[in-house]
Amino acid sequence: MNKIEWTADGTTVLPALDYDVLQTWVARVAAAHNRIVGPLVYIFCDDEKILKVNVQFLNHDYYTDIITFDYSRGRMVSGDMFISLDTVRSNAEMVGATYDRELLRVIIHGVLHLCGINDKGPGEREIMEAHEEAALKMLAEMGVNVDNVL
Repeated sequence: MNKIEWTADGTTVLPALDYDVLQTWVARVAAAHNRIVGPLVYIFCDDEKILKVNVQFLNHDYYTDIITFDYSRGRMVSGDMFISLDTVRSNAEMVGATYDRELLRVIIHGVLHLCGINDKGPGEREIMEAHEEAALKMLAEMGVNVDNVL
């Protein structure tokens, strides 16, 4: 049984990714942070869906690329992660990254949150970005072209 479920909200198409490779990657990133992977659910959606989730559960009235619900216990990371493919695309354009790289960055961003890495406090953003880059490098070392994976 896969511990990671990849699904799309009704209005969104599931990205054409190699989900077996991504599952291995997520497990390796978790292990690098002394964690093990428990049940994870990725829900790919559009901006309207993530806005509804953001308002309903977090009382935030704005778009975002990912919302992570943390169900982790001890060393086991577990959670649901909503990813807006619309915001991923606009963020990629804004920072000059490929859509593929930005999508992979966001996919691992949620796992890094579940591993205890934050990005809201002073200096935390830079720490998160360093962990994201290390994770992307790990994926590249697995033979994946992180800038052209789709």
